[in-house]
Amino acid sequence: MTNPAAPTPAPLRYASALDFSGKTVLVVGGSSGIGNGIAQAFRALGAQVHAWGTRPSAADYADEEGSDLEGLHYTPLDLADQGAIDAHVPAFDRLDVLVLAQGIVAYKRGEFEMPGFDRVLRVNLGSLMGCALKFHPMLRAAGGALITVSSTAGFRSTRGNPAYAASKAGAVGLTRTLGEAWAGEGIRVNGIAPGLVDTKLTKVTTAVPARRDAMLSRIPAGRFGLPQDMAGAALFLASPLAAYVTGQTLIVDGGLTLA
Repeated sequence: MTNPAAPTPAPLRYASALDFSGKTVLVVGGSSGIGNGIAQAFRALGAQVHAWGTRPSAADYADEEGSDLEGLHYTPLDLADQGAIDAHVPAFDRLDVLVLAQGIVAYKRGEFEMPGFDRVLRVNLGSLMGCALKFHPMLRAAGGALITVSSTAGFRSTRGNPAYAASKAGAVGLTRTLGEAWAGEGIRVNGIAPGLVDTKLTKVTTAVPARRDAMLSRIPAGRFGLPQDMAGAALFLASPLAAYVTGQTLIVDGGLTLA
């Protein structure tokens, strides 16, 4: 049975489906890595893009590999502090796409101690909900899209990083739940689960020859992912091409999780 309250979508114009001109996009964690690649992809397709990061100013990323803040509206914010998220006054009054790409990891068994475990969970999972709730009214008003960036770690063990794995599994579950809860308000919530993407967060693997080669041998595509690979998935999920996709997490891993 159809829902009479659900709007009938307009005919899809495929040629312009990826034109984000006039749209406002916020990428939390958009200062570097996967988030930055996603932010710049939206900007290239016409959107006004805001990016949140942790450093005091955009200039502090000038020499950072994998960071390009040209043309982005940058804001520093401590995502471990829910009070800071709540108190922040955004520089826009409309939001069409919210991408939650924030994420940290504690290496050297730091997540086997409660301070490290708690901080990773707070940033990687708690702040997803905090940001989603903060911008829920704007997304509802715009009939917008929310995209989480989790990880294939949400579907398998990462024995050295229990908090990271737990947070990413939680992000996948949160995506499903918000997808169902907010669909009736016209908000589409979906996610991306990247495999091993070559960023500063993964240099512990990609910069060590033995680890790099071992991991490459497990990826059917024969290469590590790039931020632009994740950007393509985000653009699809935010576009009218994905108008009937809700609550799903798209695995983008070159086939890593196939075996």
